[in-house]
Amino acid sequence: MKKFLYLLLLFLSAPAVAERCLNPDLEVVVLGSGGPELPLLRGINMPQQEQRASTGYLLREKGKAKFIIDLGSGTLLNFERAGARIEDLQAILLSHLHVDHINDLPALIKASFFTARATDLPIYGPTGNHLIPDTGLFLQRLFGEEGAYAYLSGFVRGEESYSLQAHNVNADKIEPKIFTTRVAGFKLQAVGVEHGLMPALGWRIEKDGCALVVSGDTSNLGGTLDPLVRGANLFIAHNAVPESSGDAIALKLHMPPSEIGRIARQAGVDSLILSHIMRRTENVKPDTEKAIRGSFKGKVAFARDCDIFSLQSGRKIGSCKK
Repeated sequence: MKKFLYLLLLFLSAPAVAERCLNPDLEVVVLGSGGPELPLLRGINMPQQEQRASTGYLLREKGKAKFIIDLGSGTLLNFERAGARIEDLQAILLSHLHVDHINDLPALIKASFFTARATDLPIYGPTGNHLIPDTGLFLQRLFGEEGAYAYLSGFVRGEESYSLQAHNVNADKIEPKIFTTRVAGFKLQAVGVEHGLMPALGWRIEKDGCALVVSGDTSNLGGTLDPLVRGANLFIAHNAVPESSGDAIALKLHMPPSEIGRIARQAGVDSLILSHIMRRTENVKPDTEKAIRGSFKGKVAFARDCDIFSLQSGRKIGSCKK
């Protein structure tokens, strides 16, 4: 009963059905569409377009970087290919602290030393538990005076041209509550989602009636992601297990395609993008789409690195690869 009441409150506090998207200048760049596997492990002679960086996305407006959601290995190269500037970033949003979602963060901080950035950089990420540090402690362990990258500690001590500002976001999936804040004219929301022992968040970014939701890695056991997705124009869902999976551990961590389709349909999503593609899902895309189409009839796309999607139309409009 207590869990039911929390989910009811979560639903009541969820975003209303989104208004018509009125901003044609909002775009999502897929910085990385893969997971923790290396491309060379995926098969011999894999086509270059199917080689994937780990997970990451960039929301930009009028071509200017606004928000990064996750920074897995290889994403920073695609950030550069997209013509993005570190100076323009308003915040970094972390879904969780697995290496395939945060490994390029130190590289970005080091690279920022060679830019003209002069405003503090907020980093929002999950709270911790008995095994995993919260985002603030994680950044201290990376960049603090006794951290792995202590030579960059000036970015947390306030001795450089800007400072990193850590924000711990409640990732409780048992008693979930939607976090809301506003940054640079954008409404940011997050909620705790099920991802095994790892505290994890789903993220929503909204402006001018346009809403992007990134599921992060989650099985969605408990259904905490559902309210966050309501009325989203673009829903990026992680497709890390196939519909046929009988792996109980994997299904505790990731959603099967039928669950993704159910969420998208019930939430009234306009467009669905499948990302975080892994070896076990790379070669079963027809089966994946069939499972999704059992409930969701809207636009569906499988992400590739550097794909650029319009938030207004939900369609791919280009690539950051020249």
